[in-house]
Amino acid sequence: MTEHLTVVNHPLVQHKLTLMREKDTSTASFRQLLKEISLLLAYEITSELPMTTQKIETPLCEMDAPVIEGKKLALISILRAGNGLLDGILELIPAARVGFVGLYRDHETLQPVEYYFKVPQNLEDRTVIVVDPMLATGNSSAAAIDMIKKAGAKDIRFMCLLAAPEGVARMKEAHPDVPIVTASLDEKLNELGYIVPGLGDAGDRMFGTK
Repeated sequence: MTEHLTVVNHPLVQHKLTLMREKDTSTASFRQLLKEISLLLAYEITSELPMTTQKIETPLCEMDAPVIEGKKLALISILRAGNGLLDGILELIPAARVGFVGLYRDHETLQPVEYYFKVPQNLEDRTVIVVDPMLATGNSSAAAIDMIKKAGAKDIRFMCLLAAPEGVARMKEAHPDVPIVTASLDEKLNELGYIVPGLGDAGDRMFGTK
């Protein structure tokens, strides 16, 4: 992954995203659509994983077959909304190691506040995919990646459903080495720090809370 921002314009991704944006989409449908989109985004964000070969035996002969190189991937969810993306990726990469970063956004300052951190061992030897549906101000995502780098991670990628220009700029400033994969780069943030046109609060819509 070399580009700082990749927008996945696949027709299935864009169609499912439109359904998620609809304000009347039910909690169950929203959750299912997020899971489906996350699988499609995961296909993109893992497209350049390092590869090697290993000798295997097919029913007909031996061959040197391609396999992913190195330790198992690490998936790190920024709680709580990141868990909605996590489910889909784990269907694609069930052997991945999983970690969690607990951050919430102070609605007065819009700054992140940490309350939980638990990640897999040997992050320095793993490709790490950090997931959070919304890249809004970018403050929480940048703070989470600060923590993940301190834990040893070097090869980090960030996957989100929606991004705002302000969040992309903040991430590029704080972590220019971390590529971002998203389904949409939206127009802007409003005065409350929500992405416009967006889809509302992803966590609330996913879990049926207000």
